[in-house]
Amino acid sequence: MTRSRPFDLSGKIALVTGAGSGIGAEVARTLPETAAATARDITREGGKADGLLLDVTNEDNCDAVAQAVLGTDGRLDVLVNSAGIGHVGTMTTTTGADLDALYAVNVRGVFNVTKVFLPGMLTRRSGAIVNMASVGGTVGIPDRLAYCTTKFAVVGLTKSMALDHAPSGVRVNCVCPGRVETPFVAARLREYADPARAYQQMSSTQAVGRMGRPEEIAAAVLDLASDEAAFVTGSAFMIDGGWRG
Repeated sequence: MTRSRPFDLSGKIALVTGAGSGIGAEVARTLPETAAATARDITREGGKADGLLLDVTNEDNCDAVAQAVLGTDGRLDVLVNSAGIGHVGTMTTTTGADLDALYAVNVRGVFNVTKVFLPGMLTRRSGAIVNMASVGGTVGIPDRLAYCTTKFAVVGLTKSMALDHAPSGVRVNCVCPGRVETPFVAARLREYADPARAYQQMSSTQAVGRMGRPEEIAAAVLDLASDEAAFVTGSAFMIDGGWRG
């Protein structure tokens, strides 16, 4: 029996939300790179990767994107819900509007996008969904009330979906990164009087002494999206450099 290359997504169709920057962008780059030979063949045959404008908070927009994707290719094999936003604040400094804004993207956004693509996966009895949670979805982080609230919800949504749809051949997992060097973190660092010191302080929450890199998170997503993880569902995969808060 001939096995495909490990973590090979050749011939599969994937959608990555939040692919404009940060972890989502690296995930979007990484998934096709694992099938480089096939990707080159597809390119020579006139294939392409499309960038779609998607507002995950807008149900109509999600439905339109689903129709565009499924209308062209007829299926979606891998869905990576990576769109997300952050917020700094405690209960006393976080407003209801702040919480609603994070919930709309981080939780309802995952719900909206999955809602329009899951039926096709269930019909084909095949599919892999990977949600972007956070270490902040498994433990509390000071001054991150709204963020942790929404990421705990993503972990719960992931585990519930995994149980509901495992009999139909759809796997659902999430990754829980620690601090990662994304544009959002870079912007936060620039707000400090001493960015270098702030970087060290943020890095110190990981036992390895540094922040993660987007490509390291993308590698974990690739693993969960591939057939190598056929026995993995309902997992909240920690990739946090040994988080110690």
